[in-house]
Amino acid sequence: QVQLVESGGGLVQPGGSLRLSCVASRSIFNINDMAWHRQGPGKERELVATITSAGSTNYADSVKGRFTISRDNAKNTIYLQMNSLKSVDTAVYYCRAESPLGINYWGQGTQVTVSS
Repeated sequence: QVQLVESGGGLVQPGGSLRLSCVASRSIFNINDMAWHRQGPGKERELVATITSAGSTNYADSVKGRFTISRDNAKNTIYLQMNSLKSVDTAVYYCRAESPLGINYWGQGTQVTVSS
């Protein structure tokens, strides 16, 4: 089992940046995909970015060129660097990890609010 704790959310002005972190309770070395999802007000949860154990990344079209996902296996942590933030990026951001058995684990979420 893996417990995930997100941090780094907050209030930021449009055009600003934030970096989210997700720390796992155990080694993520053999974790398959890790990902960030988000759920905006009145919206369904959507996939933002994924990163495989080999470091390959994939992004939703809405964040390509603005967001960067990365992982540090030594620190059991993944990150989401978010630049050029827009009001539509306002959401609760969730971290997800997929175990080698295909079980998905979720963090509790961190709120990101983009507003002037």
